[in-house]
Amino acid sequence: MTALPVVISRQAPLVFREWHPGIELAKGPLDIPYPVNSSEITPEAVLLPMNGWDMQGYRLGYGGGFFDRTLASLSKRPVVIGVAYELAKLDTIYPQSWDIPMDYVVTERGVYRRDPDGLAYLGEPPGGDDPSALASPVCYAGEITRS
Repeated sequence: MTALPVVISRQAPLVFREWHPGIELAKGPLDIPYPVNSSEITPEAVLLPMNGWDMQGYRLGYGGGFFDRTLASLSKRPVVIGVAYELAKLDTIYPQSWDIPMDYVVTERGVYRRDPDGLAYLGEPPGGDDPSALASPVCYAGEITRS
């Protein structure tokens, strides 16, 4: 089941509502669409965008604190997977007491898992005959025909 986050108010945790094609969406803060009339669910895993990240698994978000507040409020913490570019890796983000580290970080380089000593690099995604099937769109540059 897929869900999208919904901002209830600036200081409240997010809620997650079921989403699939056909569910009505409305525009929320920053014009981010959210499901209007679907059921509220508790996620088992969360994909979290990151503007920056460090090798302890902490992230720089968009400054609202929504995800940290939300994760702290859940009775059962979901698996948290941060998604970012490798070049957004920083020495440290200087985490605050309320910051919650990611369980995994996924970049175009591969996957990192949070261990007691910080993030451990697990390696590249599997290759194969068509590695572009797992690549981000910027990796398709060689496939574009110039006129």
